Amino acid sequence: MNPVKRYAVSLPGPIGAHAPARVVVVHRTARTASGAPVYINQDGDFKVTIDELGAAQLLDGDDGAQCQCLHAVALP
Repeated sequence: MNPVKRYAVSLPGPIGAHAPARVVVVHRTARTASGAPVYINQDGDFKVTIDELGAAQLLDGDDGAQCQCLHAVALP
């Protein structure tokens, strides 16, 4: 089975704003973090790892530490 190359990651709006989620499209890279592939957006400033259940872990740009769990949906 081929790995998923693109995901849409949902980012929640500000607390109490009742705004829709923002969606960021990320692409698979050759990099890994803790053995998982790293996905990155087109601008290169949003990096996540994504597990087989669609949980995206936001990576901190400074040290690669995981700091937030987000929802990801595979794209064709």
